[in-house]
Amino acid sequence: MAVTPAINDAPSQDDLSRCVHCGFCLQECPTYLQLGIETDSPRGRIHLLRAITDGNVEATPALTSHLDLCLQCRACETACPSGVPFGRIMESGRAMILQQGAAPRSWRLRAWLLRQTLPYPKRLRLLFNLLRLYQRSGLQRLLRASRLLRMLPGGLSEAEEKLPHLPSTSYEMKSDGLPPSASAKKVALLTGCVMPHLYPRTHEATVRVLARQGVEVVDVAEQRCCGALSVHAGDRTTGRALARRNIDAFLQAGIDAVVVNSAGCGATLTEYGELLEQDDAYADKARRFSELVTDVNEFVIDVGGQAPQVALDIRVTYQDSCHLVHGQKVRNSPRQLLASIPGLELVEMETPDRCCGSAGIYSLAQQEMSMNVLDDKMRDVAATEAPVIATANPGCMMQLEAGLRRHGLKGRVAHVIELLDEAYQAEEDTN
Repeated sequence: MAVTPAINDAPSQDDLSRCVHCGFCLQECPTYLQLGIETDSPRGRIHLLRAITDGNVEATPALTSHLDLCLQCRACETACPSGVPFGRIMESGRAMILQQGAAPRSWRLRAWLLRQTLPYPKRLRLLFNLLRLYQRSGLQRLLRASRLLRMLPGGLSEAEEKLPHLPSTSYEMKSDGLPPSASAKKVALLTGCVMPHLYPRTHEATVRVLARQGVEVVDVAEQRCCGALSVHAGDRTTGRALARRNIDAFLQAGIDAVVVNSAGCGATLTEYGELLEQDDAYADKARRFSELVTDVNEFVIDVGGQAPQVALDIRVTYQDSCHLVHGQKVRNSPRQLLASIPGLELVEMETPDRCCGSAGIYSLAQQEMSMNVLDDKMRDVAATEAPVIATANPGCMMQLEAGLRRHGLKGRVAHVIELLDEAYQAEEDTN
């Protein structure tokens, strides 16, 4: 994939100076709550990045370790009375360190691996086909039973334990459900990079629910990975290249909206305008594109379709996906959809909007902290006694499934839109 030369990324002084060190962010930061260390809090990390930006300190391995431990969950943004754009500061800060050549080897390797895989659908399909073969051949069961996996270096054994059971096939765009009406809205679904392979059922449920609302879903074959993981890792050059590809593909489709069922992807798509604000050829198009982007929960609420008429009779707790609640400021719509399902009992956990520890590739790069944060989350889940955890992001789904296995809890994880689809399916089955 061709990329254009890097723009000089660095946190702006305007962004950095917004922080008045009030400390409202401290009790919302998962890593500060775990460690109680100022340098592992949002305001501490802002202080470190300001020192690097001003040239007062070097980006040493010890210093960058505090930046790497950040989940980028953006809970501090919700808590901040000064409107500090912490997500943007952290992304541009990591990009600056990579551009300066001061980044640790792990950062550079991470960015390279993402660059070599996520933009290429054929490579991803091959990778997931190999993983399916690994699971279905019996090799996974054999290696787990023999404990040989524990001998793998670099945390690979822990990463393997988090691998969910992969479905037999990946998602393929097709027309599901009811035919659209003549006055239907025409939308495109962001299929993403890993979602079609990990959770094709979520895409299938999304298309059926949208069809049920009389919405036509069109295929945009030229779309690619949204670039979120690369941007979070500091590789904004690759993120911009993917953004340009997606902007061209979706704007040419003549659609009313770009519907997204992955919270992390949606947050990045809505921020393409900022990502490309220095690109004269794409700045206006990026802003126009971002105005089309909508989370599927909000879109279904706005369309105002008929609620399901058949009860599901299940007890559910809802986990706010960080980049939905803190990045896109969408809190009520998923709960409204769940409340529209007859028989569904929603039991709120104690801290539904605190990170589950997934955070993209964080669960692989910072496994110990990721598990500590997950353990807190699973204690919240267990207290609700709900056998179903609803959420709105594939990374959260995978992390919470790992949490159920880790804590020996019975239950399942489902996207909000899957539960709505189940209710509609139950209604059709009774007719």
